[in-house]
Amino acid sequence: MFDLPFGALAALVGLIGGVVLGLAARLGDFCTLGALESAVYGNDQKRLRLWGVVLGVAILGTQLGALWGYVDLQGTIYHAFEFNPWAAVIGGLVFGYGMALAGNCGFGALVRFGGGDLRSLVVVVVMGIFGFVALSGPLAPLRVALFSQPSVEGPGGIVFDLQRLFGVPAIVTILGLAAAALLWGLSYAPLRKRPGMIAWGVAAGLAVVWCFVGTSYLEDASLGAIQPEGPSFTAPVGRTLIFLMTSTAGGITFSVGAVVGVMAGALAGSMIRGMFRWEACEDPRELGRQVGGAALMGVGGVVAMGCSVGQGVSGIATLAWSGPITLVSIGVGAVFGLRRLIAGFQPD
Repeated sequence: MFDLPFGALAALVGLIGGVVLGLAARLGDFCTLGALESAVYGNDQKRLRLWGVVLGVAILGTQLGALWGYVDLQGTIYHAFEFNPWAAVIGGLVFGYGMALAGNCGFGALVRFGGGDLRSLVVVVVMGIFGFVALSGPLAPLRVALFSQPSVEGPGGIVFDLQRLFGVPAIVTILGLAAAALLWGLSYAPLRKRPGMIAWGVAAGLAVVWCFVGTSYLEDASLGAIQPEGPSFTAPVGRTLIFLMTSTAGGITFSVGAVVGVMAGALAGSMIRGMFRWEACEDPRELGRQVGGAALMGVGGVVAMGCSVGQGVSGIATLAWSGPITLVSIGVGAVFGLRRLIAGFQPD
């Protein structure tokens, strides 16, 4: 296996992590927009509190891995670039609003496509395209001018800043934040009555840790050719589309493996639960709303340097400031978008 190219090995790491995340979504109901909808409009916080379990496990595993030398936090995009709060807030709000319009985030769209929803395929493709329009296409110069994020040298993030400013030991911050997330999640009695759901939340958190550890190992083995990464589903979706169209001109990457893995895991989970069925859009207005939302997610996700999973789970796992700020902004944007939809708003 280790005779494989490093890019293929990175894709294998992403594939395994993606399969677990896809299964967690289908068998454990791990979903961003669904969690917000259930909590805000269904008076049911189980799916929202499950995020506490996922984040607690991801933080603990990733940070202990960094302390023990298994994870290179500084090599990730969350710590390699200067934190721009405006990019996190505005990009997160745009992404969240688009998520409400589209009915899914990028991760959720991949999961639903794996379950046979062809409408989500449209969301995935449009989001991937517009992500690259903002990343390296016509909107890239404007994005760079408005939201400059130069590379930085040296450590940073929540752990380092609390230690530098207030003398809080790193292990105290790590254990405190991980425990707070787990306590918030598990303090909700209805969630505690669903051990299977909790188990899949733990599995999703461990999948993120696996991705960081695996790609960090490959970074060292490849002398820097592979970048440490966690799961993310905005620009990586665009990279996967490019690979599918130009694989003979470009190599396979972690992103491709993670995207394919999520769809494969979601397909398996849908089959296990008997939920797989082909679905298509019958209302042109609904399709137009989903396309518009997907475009907003693509642009917003690139501005924020990550989506609800990319920043909201992977970014928080690295304890970068961008993670929680982006996740909160996505939540605010999504709730605002849902309220507009419920009030009867429909885009032209």
